[in-house]
Amino acid sequence: MTTIQWRPQVNALTKPQSYRPQFVPRGTSGYDKMAAAIAAAHPNYNAELLRSVAPLIMDWIQQELINGWQVTFSDAFTFYPTLTGRMKGPDDPLPDSEDLLQVTAYASRPFVQGVRQVAQFERLPMIEKLPVITSVEDTKLKLADVLNPAGVLRMTGSNLQFDEHAPDCGCTISGTQSGETKQSTFASISNSEILLVPDIPAQAHPWHNEYTLSLSTQYTEHGTQRTGLYRRRLRSPLTVTKMGHANPPDTGILSGNGANALVSITGGTVSADERLRIQAVLDMQADRLLFSLLDMKEGGATGAEAAATANGNLTLQGFSGSAVSNLAIRVNDYAALKVLIRNQYGGRIVDILDVKTA
Repeated sequence: MTTIQWRPQVNALTKPQSYRPQFVPRGTSGYDKMAAAIAAAHPNYNAELLRSVAPLIMDWIQQELINGWQVTFSDAFTFYPTLTGRMKGPDDPLPDSEDLLQVTAYASRPFVQGVRQVAQFERLPMIEKLPVITSVEDTKLKLADVLNPAGVLRMTGSNLQFDEHAPDCGCTISGTQSGETKQSTFASISNSEILLVPDIPAQAHPWHNEYTLSLSTQYTEHGTQRTGLYRRRLRSPLTVTKMGHANPPDTGILSGNGANALVSITGGTVSADERLRIQAVLDMQADRLLFSLLDMKEGGATGAEAAATANGNLTLQGFSGSAVSNLAIRVNDYAALKVLIRNQYGGRIVDILDVKTA
């Protein structure tokens, strides 16, 4: 037999502060689990038949309620319609509201007593209510975890609502090497989504294009400040210049917050300016890194992969229709790049490149 799990939760309505126990579900059971469990306990009953009958019972209960009946299963549950609303006088018509008609269900006392007599409890550690950022996307490029200075950043999650005018609340973009900017231009703020025009802080070197995102809020007027940090790192586009020249300058890419670029673009064959992406994927089984050029859509066109197992030079081929025939890159610190990709990027790092001939 498993336990009923619970954790302490702050009761914000009491002074001095108190706590209440909050049930924590292990998951959600439904028709399939019910049918399988009953069939296992009673082999004379077929699981498929039980599964097909259960929704019919729910349909019958619903129809009885529609017809104005109360449904009572002895020593189990009672279902009945309820009406909610306000009328100024007894002769007034019913309020015109979608919420007027409700359905109430409650368990009988014997049923509850049966649960109480057997149930055992398990205390879980207390967790604080925090803003949780689950995804970040640039709405212009339609790419996740991209910090585009010419776009709008969409954050989604839970408990995100904050007062942008409160001094202790806000959204902050921080460079992993240096720089931090509290954001000030918001298109919308809600509990589940925030849209903002990013103000990106400058960092020490051009290849420092890695950022973190955090959000701070207060859930009550005098409550404690709560801060949530997005678990993934954001990357802003990099500019690669003079690809039409014989000796273009090295451009650092695919790097973290170190003093030197982990990878550099050293040259290439380019017929026109183009925006594209470059990625490095960690192949754990073969213990190597796979580099390739990509177009600007996830799942779109891609060039052939080139493998690296140490520092050195590689040539990456362009993809069909690209103005970039190839790019020459140099892996400057293979070991550090592997660690960065494995520990911070879940096995894949991608940079957006604005490749220019001038």
